[in-house]
Amino acid sequence: MDQSQAPVLEALAAFHANPMTGFTPPGHRQGRGTDPRVLQALGAEVFRSDVLATGGLDDRTSSRGILEHAQELMAEAVGADHTFFSTCGSSLSVKAAMLSVAGPHEELLVGRDVHKSVVAGLILAGIRPIWVEPQWDPDLHLAHPPSADSVRAVFEQHPDARGALVTSPTPYGACADLAAITEVCHDRGLPLIVDEAWGAHLPFHPDLPRWAMDVGADVCVTSVHKMGSALEQSSVFHLQGDRIDPAVLSQREDLLGTTSPSVLVYAALDGWRRQMVQHGRELYDRTRCSSPRSSAGTSTGWTACTSTAGRTSAGRDAPPTSTRSRSSSASRRSARPATAPATGCAPTTRSTCTCATTAGSAPSSATPTTTPPPGSCSTP
Repeated sequence: MDQSQAPVLEALAAFHANPMTGFTPPGHRQGRGTDPRVLQALGAEVFRSDVLATGGLDDRTSSRGILEHAQELMAEAVGADHTFFSTCGSSLSVKAAMLSVAGPHEELLVGRDVHKSVVAGLILAGIRPIWVEPQWDPDLHLAHPPSADSVRAVFEQHPDARGALVTSPTPYGACADLAAITEVCHDRGLPLIVDEAWGAHLPFHPDLPRWAMDVGADVCVTSVHKMGSALEQSSVFHLQGDRIDPAVLSQREDLLGTTSPSVLVYAALDGWRRQMVQHGRELYDRTRCSSPRSSAGTSTGWTACTSTAGRTSAGRDAPPTSTRSRSSSASRRSARPATAPATGCAPTTRSTCTCATTAGSAPSSATPTTTPPPGSCSTP
């Protein structure tokens, strides 16, 4: 497919070139009915581009396939079988994924560190959560994702569970050993859902941790408004394999989603995908973790710490590790090494990483005795 295309943006440009007088929402009529004071604050282009997806950019039957084409381009860009856009954030996406795996009174393994939207999905669907404890780091005072061994042990106690859901990366930047957790699920013929809301950037640079589609996870939910440049409420969820029917996943999204999706959000998602395919590696080369790591010794509020692969903390499982090699989307999953642990920010067995400390505290020259979470490098 031609990844230089942006079907939603192109359709929007065509709409602007041939404006229509419609008798449909939105009632502001591309800003003509908007209070000038609102236009002054928000900008006229926001309202000019706020049109219907169907009955506007496309007809009511979506015969031009504009949105479908944009989703297919996104799927190809990241190596997924199917991709769905959500204009209601990942809160909708994760609920749709959960409803595709389990139903009322059925069990689903769920990491105890999940987002509020997952809890809402449990309540909405009547799914019974079987909690899997995360790995507490007493030195950094934060939780890493559950280990594969923990997931396996809970499955043995609940053999009727329909699948599992884990969060990776966490809001702190810690990444799970998704390859091992996926293997645990697939050995039982069960799907794995990954709430990867904070990992939109992961497919687009080889030095970033492995992400869900790379290791064979079944559904991955991503918030592009978090680690991408799309608008608020921009989310995508990816599907691969045959453990979840794509038609079922699409129906669950349609059940929960709005009938008035925002073309602004669709357009931002479409444009971000094109940007990442064309320029993502270059952009992340300039912003990846080497920058804060190199200045950690002089920046107030940051401290440099050293990590060692496989190290344990206070008798708990070691924080999860990640491998770093990445191939093209077409061959990415088969090209990954099965076991090649690395830590922190660089593909070495011992590396330096930046870890947030109390705001305003002085940098420490001492080496902590704990392992910082892989992928946790971030800019202040």
